[in-house]
Amino acid sequence: MSSGTVTGTIKEIFDTQIFESGFQKREFVVTTDDEYPQDLKFEMIKDKVTVLDKFQEGSRVEVSYNLRGNEYNGKYYVNLQAWKVYSTEGAKQETNTPKKEVKQDSLGDLPF
Repeated sequence: MSSGTVTGTIKEIFDTQIFESGFQKREFVVTTDDEYPQDLKFEMIKDKVTVLDKFQEGSRVEVSYNLRGNEYNGKYYVNLQAWKVYSTEGAKQETNTPKKEVKQDSLGDLPF
């Protein structure tokens, strides 16, 4: 099974689909940060559908996913099954640390 990660902006989040069997899935679209941006549709299944509750359209995210493929009635399907989504907003932290002020009085106490 192939896997990967994508960073981008959530373009759309769809409602959770619940099937007769009790199986749940929720789809969402991310516009990638690539030179030529792509709209990629991912799905989250089972207990992972609630992960999307804390996000909204326009949120900047990184998505970890597995590439899944199957055949049904002679047709072939490929899905990007997300298993982790986290916010990349605020990921940039300030690296500036305040500099200590040296008082002119204390310079005379230095050993050199």
